[in-house]
Amino acid sequence: MYTLKKSLGQHFLHDENICRKIVSVLQERPVAQLLEVGPGGGALTKYLLDWKGIDLQAVEVDAEKVDYLIKTYPALTGHLIHKSFLEIDAPFSGSFTVVGNFPYNISSQILFQLLDWRTQVECAVGMFQKEVAERVAAPSGNKVYGVISVLIQTFFTVEYLFDVSESSFNPPPNVKSGVIRLLPRTDVPVFASEKKLFLLVKTAFNQRRKMLRNAVRGLFAPETLSDPIFDLRAEALTVEQFSELTFRMS
Repeated sequence: MYTLKKSLGQHFLHDENICRKIVSVLQERPVAQLLEVGPGGGALTKYLLDWKGIDLQAVEVDAEKVDYLIKTYPALTGHLIHKSFLEIDAPFSGSFTVVGNFPYNISSQILFQLLDWRTQVECAVGMFQKEVAERVAAPSGNKVYGVISVLIQTFFTVEYLFDVSESSFNPPPNVKSGVIRLLPRTDVPVFASEKKLFLLVKTAFNQRRKMLRNAVRGLFAPETLSDPIFDLRAEALTVEQFSELTFRMS
């Protein structure tokens, strides 16, 4: 078979009901091009290969798993990218869907990669550590609402779909997992620039317990900071309010 590598954060999904639920979610929308991230032992892959009429690509960093997958699922030949997900360019021209049991040790980097590809990603269904999944989906005012919540929700609608227990994996992780779906927003808020938006959001949440006025003092003129919105803490602002504030930055 294959070995499990702790250094790669490998916890392989073996619960067939969860695999079928994830595939069912994918099939709710038209898919022509699909990228699977981290197929590992092929728990999801075997279902995806049975899905007729799609162009499937999979990206796997572990050479041992690549060999195993090709031997076990010969149909993957020519469709398996032996690299880190974080090191590849978008694998398709045009729009594509992303699915994966994402390695928990690079969750944030994966989400930022999806942001970079946002003009092409038509849907992403991913399993994350539950805490991360909840943070991505959190609304303003929630205690776990933060940088990744705002930046992802600026461009995507996020749905928290379901929990996944530790027993669904081999070896069982020490945390619960959650599956979320990202769909591109049709009403992306207008902001001054991506650079300003990212700077504002990261600065605001860097000192999230302070009033916004104190946390972002260096980004706005003193007269602008007199606005009552700056009496709030970062977690109270909506995605739209952050976007609007970028036009008032110095």
